[in-house]
Amino acid sequence: MSFTLRDATASDIPAITAIYRESVLNGVASYEMTPPDEAEMAARFSLITGNGYPYIAAVDAGGLLLGYAYASAFRTRTAYRFLVEDSIYLAPEARGQGVGKALLAELIQRCTQLGFRQMVAVIGAAHPASVAVHRAAGFEHGGLMRGTGFKHGRWLDTIIMQLPLGEGLKSDPEPGLYPDTLYRS
Repeated sequence: MSFTLRDATASDIPAITAIYRESVLNGVASYEMTPPDEAEMAARFSLITGNGYPYIAAVDAGGLLLGYAYASAFRTRTAYRFLVEDSIYLAPEARGQGVGKALLAELIQRCTQLGFRQMVAVIGAAHPASVAVHRAAGFEHGGLMRGTGFKHGRWLDTIIMQLPLGEGLKSDPEPGLYPDTLYRS
């Protein structure tokens, strides 16, 4: 499958909403039960991009959105400001085609360039493809939380995976890299 990666834009919101809707309704990548509408997805997109986090789209030769990935705050306490959480969602026809792997690699590169030091993935344990793509990118198992969600008539576990970015823990971060407006003490 041939595709390119680019920054996601507000004009991608209808396709992003459709991909996410399918995931919410049929999958376990998200523990949301009711798919958000375009207005809500636009608000989420604006919050993420407005705070300087990368939001990437994968598109085919015809411009069809195959998937998207973004980084966002793991938590909003100030001490967490060097840690990001990644999210990746793919259209059904793009799964197993290398799109998720490419999106994750680009997201890791961009977050490293922005000065983040750690990336975590919070993965529904019933989603082995996501675990595999993160493991292939160098993420390590960080923990298992049992029975954290109940969806599609079953209890779901959550796996935490983590990847050091840049110098990771080897040095102190540069002061003043991140605005304090997103974070609270």
